[in-house]
Amino acid sequence: MIKSVLQKTKKLYFLGAIVLLAIVHFSFNPAMTEQEMLSWSNKCLSESYDPSGQAKLKKWELVLTDDAFIRLRKTYTNGKQEYFSFQLHRFMDMDYLGSTVNGTLQLKAVADDIIVQTYNDPREDIDTMATQLNIPVKNMEPERLDSLQMVLNYFKNKSL
Repeated sequence: MIKSVLQKTKKLYFLGAIVLLAIVHFSFNPAMTEQEMLSWSNKCLSESYDPSGQAKLKKWELVLTDDAFIRLRKTYTNGKQEYFSFQLHRFMDMDYLGSTVNGTLQLKAVADDIIVQTYNDPREDIDTMATQLNIPVKNMEPERLDSLQMVLNYFKNKSL
């Protein structure tokens, strides 16, 4: 009699554990939607950008747009602005130089596909093209870099 009650209790616990695991498993979505990737990458870029190395930087903006452009605008206290932009279908590779504390994220384009513009520069306003965009960053863990590269490649392939 005691044995049959214990067996029923074990069966109920086992069945309950399976049901609980199934609920947990099906409640999580393993893949992010495009909007979630865009939101995550913008949060990652804005949290990781390190303006401390830029002398007299008043404000900055670094975004990945929904039409697969990376845009970086820096405004200095003297009014000078630097603007960098490129379409991710021209994205070739990403490198990281530094440690997890701080470093430089290098976004490389296929050719001279990165637009570089300066405004209100006392020396001269410049419109030119570049093959690499160097972004100073902080607190970049390897997993975060991998995820960012995955998102950039997703938007690169989407825009082709």
